[in-house]
Amino acid sequence: MLEFIGQFLTLNEIAVMVMFITFIWMLFRGIPVAMALVGVSLVFVLLAEFLLDPNRSFFRDIIEFDRTGISYQRMQALSGRLFGGIVKNPVLVALPMFIFMGLMLDQSGVAQRMMHSMQKLFGSLRGGLSLTVMLIGIILAASTGVIGASVTLLGVMALPAMMKQDYSKPIATGTIASAGTLGILIPPSIMLVIMSDQLAISLGDLFMGALFPGLILGALYIVFIVIYGLINPKAMPAPEKPEKVHWEDVKEVLLAVVPPMFLILLVLGSIFAGVATPTEASGLGAMGATLLALANRRLSWKVVKDVSRSTLNTSGYIVGIFLAANFFAFVLRRYGGDEIVQHLVLSVFEDPYMTVGFILLIVFLLGFLLDWIEITIIIMPLMLPIIVGLDLAVPGFDQVRDPSVVWFAILVAVTLQTSFLTPPVGFALFYLKGVCPPGVTLGHIYRGVVPFVILQLIGLMIVFYFPALTTWLPSVAYGN
Repeated sequence: MLEFIGQFLTLNEIAVMVMFITFIWMLFRGIPVAMALVGVSLVFVLLAEFLLDPNRSFFRDIIEFDRTGISYQRMQALSGRLFGGIVKNPVLVALPMFIFMGLMLDQSGVAQRMMHSMQKLFGSLRGGLSLTVMLIGIILAASTGVIGASVTLLGVMALPAMMKQDYSKPIATGTIASAGTLGILIPPSIMLVIMSDQLAISLGDLFMGALFPGLILGALYIVFIVIYGLINPKAMPAPEKPEKVHWEDVKEVLLAVVPPMFLILLVLGSIFAGVATPTEASGLGAMGATLLALANRRLSWKVVKDVSRSTLNTSGYIVGIFLAANFFAFVLRRYGGDEIVQHLVLSVFEDPYMTVGFILLIVFLLGFLLDWIEITIIIMPLMLPIIVGLDLAVPGFDQVRDPSVVWFAILVAVTLQTSFLTPPVGFALFYLKGVCPPGVTLGHIYRGVVPFVILQLIGLMIVFYFPALTTWLPSVAYGN
């Protein structure tokens, strides 16, 4: 049997395939991500020790991984170094601060105030509620970056009003789900923080590189809502008795929007201007969000306690996956998994841009099965040597080691937008379903997100064909 399989695949290639398949199977069985990663890793360490037993020389002759670099003793010694490296990483220190900032903003009442004021301004227009949701989603994306909180908040605030105004259920739910997921791309984004660590590139470069693609994606959503409202007016009807807009309504919108915009300017502006590092800016953001909650009389010890606890849970979850993914990557590398994956990807196309497109297709398909965290931590380091080795003519700037890596990271970030909206693990769909009023089903939500997934792919193509969208702003910031 082994000889027959060996005509097509080496034992190493079979082992790598089985590692990935077993991991995905464990996820579908409901096993937590970190436990699945560690469990698969430990099983294959045991398998390696069995294969390398001197009494089983047959297996020693057909397997090619590093025979001195994998054992339970080695894994035990590695765990302390991995944990120490993660908790001491200066880039990842910003992670809990940005999470705290987003959660505190959700508690501050800023979004509720914006929704109330913008409804008065845009509510009389056809599709005005959808435009309001999208604009608030863009502002929340640039100030929170916590997808679950944003989708849930928008669903609670906007969906009942949309249903009352006889909006189509698919377009209402699709608008809310897509608007809530913009925070994973528009900086400050916790996904970009993790990518910065995994790809060993500047977080400031990623924040600046993601700004225009994120705004382009938001603009595509807004244009679609306007055009769809004109083509199918019954899906987004205007109110029967629209109220007149007064200057007081405009003033109320400005008063609602200025505080979060000032916070965005404080955080991103300090990074882009070089005044503060991303870690320092995350601290400013956390303090600014707390002050906004205090100014809106929403700050209390209970709020601080709940936000701090949620921040700890989310940060611990991500760090746990970091540790588990590093174990998984260590074992995978000893089986030659990185070389196998790189050879597989590079052997499909000769054109470097087709190779990048093939990688993005893999990421898109994985988004149906895996969360963005697993894809970012496991897949990105495997693809980094491929991107660095490709001859990509990406306009860049002297201060960055390789602008093609920044461009690639933003392409993956745009692609991973779809992972929140594609079943069966599209988390935004289930966050929204949890707060939907009776009568709104998962079927409505699935149909509603389809056009927005298509728009995300259109946005991906725009960034793919115009890489300067990701490198121009950093080049200006560096004065190149």
